[in-house]
Parts: sequence; structure tokens; C-alpha cells
Amino acid sequence: MHTHYFYALELPGEVKEVLKDSIHGLQGEMPFKTWVHPQDLHITLAFLGNAPEAKIKAANELIGAALNNTTTFKLEIDHIGIFGRKDSPRIFWAGLEKSSELNEVREAVFSSCTTAGFSLETRPFSPHITFARKWDGEEAFEAGQLEAVNPFKKELTFHAERVVLYKTHLGKSPKYEPITLFPLAKQE
Repeated sequence: MHTHYFYALELPGEVKEVLKDSIHGLQGEMPFKTWVHPQDLHITLAFLGNAPEAKIKAANELIGAALNNTTTFKLEIDHIGIFGRKDSPRIFWAGLEKSSELNEVREAVFSSCTTAGFSLETRPFSPHITFARKWDGEEAFEAGQLEAVNPFKKELTFHAERVVLYKTHLGKSPKYEPITLFPLAKQE
């Protein structure tokens, strides 16, 4: 079985706790097949897939250098959305207020990975926190439900403090293991 690796922005523990409650409330309203374990919540920056150790080591060094002067920054979770078919979505997620700092961190991570020899997907960066996968409702999914059940009408704010290289353990829960941590500098 292949092991997958990805770089992500870590969500602080207390945010995961709040999101756990939000997810618990949404589970009753939204029949998705699999819900993400609260410990596994994150914002993906670059998905590497099955990666040779030498390339990961190279990417880690480049990312460490690239993020060296990056300070922690504020992010806001303020909406929910879907990817996939409108009537039967593949992914249900929480979205973030636009953030130039987040885009810069993502760009640093992404370009470090490509410099290290990874070929990454080129879709535009759409930062999100996956909550659930595979619509499992008897009825078709209705986009109107999103606004009705959005738990972030009062946005949830937190500070991004580190980027993490995660390793995926399929069939386990939680299934993402932090391998390498890249702390952002504290703001003075």
C-alpha cells in the first residue's frame, strides 16, 4: 500500500475542538458517507502523493529556508462549501476568508516542492478544510442547505502557527501523522 505525504497548514488544537462541535452539529443535517476525524483537520498546501525520501528531505530544507522569515498570521473560517457534482458532492468543506499571507505560505511551500523535483497539481489554490466526503443522502444535495446550516455566521478566527509535513495511514483514524514541523516566527 502506498504511503502518501502532503504539506498542510496546521490548525491549532483549540480550533479543532471548536470545529469538532461544528461537525457534530452538521452530521445530523448533512448525510455524507465519511467525516474527517477532528485531529485530521488541516489546510492542504501541497499534496505529494507517494514520495521518495530524498525528495522529501530536499523539499523540507527548501521549505524551512523559505518560511524562515514568515511570521504567524490570522485566518478566519467563515463559510462552508462543496466540490464535485452540485446534486451529489464529493467533498464538503469549511472555507476561509481570503488571506494574502496564506497565499504566500502556500506559494513558498509549492515552489519548494517543485524545485525539489515534485510535479504537483496545477489547479488554482482554493484553501479549505475538508469536513466530509461522498454525499450519501436519499435526496439530491441542495446548495441552499449550505447557508442554512453554516455554523460560521460568526466567523471563527485563529492564528496560523505552523506548516506540517503529514504522512497518511489509510484505514486508521486519525489517519494523518505529523512528520516534520515548520513553526512560523512569532510576531513581535
